[in-house]
Amino acid sequence: MSTYRLKNLLAPRSVALVGASPRQGSVGRAILRNMRDAKFKGEFGLVNSHYAEIDGVATVGYLRKLTFVPELVVITAPATAVAGLIDEAGKIGAAGALIISAGLGHGAGSLAEAAERSAHKYGMRLIGPNCLGIMMPGVALNASFAAHMPCPGNLALISQSGAIAAGMVDWAAQRGVGFSGIVSIGDQLDVDIADLLDYFALDGKTRAILLYVEAIKDARKFMSAARAAARIKPVVVVKSGRMAQGAKAAATHTGALAGSDAVYDAAFRRAGILRVSDLRELFDCAETLGRVDQPAGKRLAILTNGGGIGVLAMDRLVELGGIPAAIEAAAREKLDVILPPTWSKSNPVDIVGDADAARYAAALEVLLADENNDAILVLNVQTAIAPADEIAAAVTGVVSKYRERRLGSAKPVLAVWVGADQKIIDMLSGAGIPNYPTEDDAVRGFMHLVRHREVVAMLAQVPPAMPGEYTPDSDTARQIVAAALADGRQWLDPVEIARLFQAYQIPMVQTFAAADAEQAATHASALFSQGATVVLKIMSRDIIHKSDVGGVVLNLTNIDAVRAATADILARAKARLPEARIAGVIVQAMVLRPKARELILGIADDPTFGTVIVFGRGGTAVEIINDKALALPPLDLQLARDLIERTRVSRLLGTYRDVPAVKQDAVAMVLIKLAQMAADIPEIRELDINPLLADEAGVLAVDARVAVGQAKRKFAGSGPANFAVRPYPSQWQRHLEIKDGWRIFVRPIRPEDEPLIHELLRHVSSRDLRLRFFGLVKEFTHEFIARLTQLDYARAMAFVAFDEATNELVGVVRIHSDSIYENGEYAILLRSDLKGRGLGWALMQLIIEYAKSEGLKRISGQVLQENSTMLNMCRELGFTVKSDAVEPALCDVTLELGNI
Repeated sequence: MSTYRLKNLLAPRSVALVGASPRQGSVGRAILRNMRDAKFKGEFGLVNSHYAEIDGVATVGYLRKLTFVPELVVITAPATAVAGLIDEAGKIGAAGALIISAGLGHGAGSLAEAAERSAHKYGMRLIGPNCLGIMMPGVALNASFAAHMPCPGNLALISQSGAIAAGMVDWAAQRGVGFSGIVSIGDQLDVDIADLLDYFALDGKTRAILLYVEAIKDARKFMSAARAAARIKPVVVVKSGRMAQGAKAAATHTGALAGSDAVYDAAFRRAGILRVSDLRELFDCAETLGRVDQPAGKRLAILTNGGGIGVLAMDRLVELGGIPAAIEAAAREKLDVILPPTWSKSNPVDIVGDADAARYAAALEVLLADENNDAILVLNVQTAIAPADEIAAAVTGVVSKYRERRLGSAKPVLAVWVGADQKIIDMLSGAGIPNYPTEDDAVRGFMHLVRHREVVAMLAQVPPAMPGEYTPDSDTARQIVAAALADGRQWLDPVEIARLFQAYQIPMVQTFAAADAEQAATHASALFSQGATVVLKIMSRDIIHKSDVGGVVLNLTNIDAVRAATADILARAKARLPEARIAGVIVQAMVLRPKARELILGIADDPTFGTVIVFGRGGTAVEIINDKALALPPLDLQLARDLIERTRVSRLLGTYRDVPAVKQDAVAMVLIKLAQMAADIPEIRELDINPLLADEAGVLAVDARVAVGQAKRKFAGSGPANFAVRPYPSQWQRHLEIKDGWRIFVRPIRPEDEPLIHELLRHVSSRDLRLRFFGLVKEFTHEFIARLTQLDYARAMAFVAFDEATNELVGVVRIHSDSIYENGEYAILLRSDLKGRGLGWALMQLIIEYAKSEGLKRISGQVLQENSTMLNMCRELGFTVKSDAVEPALCDVTLELGNI
């Protein structure tokens, strides 16, 4: 698993520091000081062959000279020594190393490769190199050279920048915000963002995860981990490089529209990650997420002594998609009793500038009891009439008593004290009330909570492998693309595009190819007989944007005009681009749909995240208007609708004035079909339809470009090799018949299976639960079950088995690959009353078949020595069984898939 041995690194029982120095200003000395100041409770040793002691701590010359085996080895030695130190650490049984040292280089033949090779030999995990280090307040571990140690809390920070991590520590110290862990990952030689997302998602001390990202290395692994983590707890990211233009060289409009940051934005959205624009907003997120739970809805009540700031807060709330809470009659009557007659009578609840502590407290109690709001923002503009610190004390008192009454189900209360001194900030923070410098920051903080609740619901959706509304002719489409590649071409010609679209049931205007004026006249004659006018376009594999060379002529109504226009188009193209290979002209019917909207839809290829789907406003000025949105495939109807709704042009798709609404979901279905086309034919590198006309009658593609090339496998494992998010693997559904004719239906697990898992666990004996989980499990939480049911099928798979007669869930088997996609760790659980009927054997055979199809080299697991039934089955299936070297009560079981 990607969390393999991470607990040994992030919560070690023993640590060795290699490379500490007595020299002032050295990294090693700073880390030694931080380790001692944090009062690490485990065994700690120094390794340095040049000094007998450093700052009063005795040293040894080599790791093997230590009196204990360190779980974590912290390395600050020169880069040239790192690989040898890791090899020495692996020999004595260390679990992993934190490499602070820089200068190891990258790629084949580098010092980094040598270090990675040494670690892999011993199954060690590596954090770094070139990083600030790790800070884990819960275990008093500060293996970093940061200036401060954060206090314990419930936020985890994963940062690609050591400076950002250090800055977060300084900010947290001022605000009283604590951390469950801070990890600076540096060059990510081994442990990466995805691994740490997996770890902190399962960490019970972590409420939310903060990320600082510069670039993602393995997009599919990242998406899998991020989607899994975001289903359980908020994940917030700030990414640098937002202004980078990653698509300047793209030939198609959709390729040009899919800039690198826009793709990251789409990926974060699909993963359920909350993206913020800068560090200030990240701090505000930390302030909110570290103190309160998400609200039940997005209705915010605002309590203020200043009408202006209340209105500003309300404006921002509406702008960001929140809902102003209604002050209904019952609450209004209660407020009338305790407030002066001049109060606002509505939300914002303006209790007037002379409001004192008692008035704030009384009004807040009414709003907390009101079921018509989901959260409350308390604003205070300091005046000379009522001391701001007294008002803060009254508010914190009311909130504390309210939380005690609600026993953990309290609605969030946020605060802004304009110009507050540190005493007031400390008072609010100490009471667990998120507080901000401005009303804008506070409203954004509230909306981050709302967005997380919404993305959790979105992540529960499972796009199907094949939309059920249609069946494309993918074989014909593949033949079209293969023929173009065999001909050495990078672009499909217009007739091929029309056939490709026909195979995927995407309506397109009638299209004919003509080599000369006479052929053009013949095709035009057929169109004229249908009452159509004609448009001609230059046909050349070297001319992508036809209008740029005068290669388009519209509204032709007779044969002579077609002949003349064909001659003109060919002459202009040859004059402007004499080197271009010109095959003739395209003849199409002129489309007259005056109330149709011009849209652009397409496929683009991103070097990090693979295939992306683009939607936006089309036409010749598409790049200038730049009204577009991106999404990672696969798509279902809801995801396609969401993609459309994120553009300004979406507002034009409904009815306005005398223009009827576009046919419902006609555009969304084209997006779904393009996503399916990209899955079926990875050789399609770029595609755009511009324009796609959309009106009440449906959609029609008028012009399109399709670039093709040899498919490149971006991601490991099965499924579309160019998709960072894998579709629901419906091809793994099975109907099985096992002992005594018992019929079982097996399919990949889905998010909505969570209640079924809870029901299954009710039928599992306490002994079987202990054998499965290696101990007594008192409660199976939502977070625990969500990790099982909410997969995206990239690194993990789980199959659920149903009794076909009763439709009851009777068993589940899962496998999770390691970070290098070689080994899969399995687990299986059956209903106790149905054991011995062959179900376990059938599910184990299925998971072995699946692992082989994924290209895994082996399957492994751990089984208690007393679990003789499982050990015997493993032996019969060909697993080797060995006693665990560390835990005598366990057996390690391994099946080499190359041997079967």
